[in-house]
Amino acid sequence: MSSELEVVGRILGVHGVQGWVKVYSYTDPMDNLQHYQPWHLKQGGHWKPVKLTGFRPQGKGLIAQIDGITDRDGAASLVGQEIGIPGDLLPTSGAGEYYWRDLVGLRVHHVDGMDLGKVVRMLETGANDVLAVRGDSNSLDRRERLIPWLPDDVITEVNLAEGRMTVDWDPEF
Repeated sequence: MSSELEVVGRILGVHGVQGWVKVYSYTDPMDNLQHYQPWHLKQGGHWKPVKLTGFRPQGKGLIAQIDGITDRDGAASLVGQEIGIPGDLLPTSGAGEYYWRDLVGLRVHHVDGMDLGKVVRMLETGANDVLAVRGDSNSLDRRERLIPWLPDDVITEVNLAEGRMTVDWDPEF
């Protein structure tokens, strides 16, 4: 494997009796997940490469069939497992574009210089993405703040090289 694995989805449940699984994709659009091969499933703390033999939209979601999984019991054994792909398969982000993985871990500072903590996760809300920023011993306080991802409005600067982000957001929120 030429790069670290990036989590791009999760097995949510079983579909039918022939080994198909319901898949949640973190890619946008969601069906891009089928184009990144091979998939790796995290089983018992270890990644195992798998081959897809089928993939299609189903209702509002996606379903997939994995080589060697031919019945409902086999599919059930995969439920809850993360789907990883080699990170070098993902396209390079453009100027001003960031993968969520690049933002998690950044220190967040208010435009007035206050340290608000670190980005611990990203949330998708529909209207816009949201940063979950948790304070620590180096920050203003230990609160967790939800800050909307609104570049040029709330997010005034992202500096990946320095591991920091600057926001114009009321620290009381």
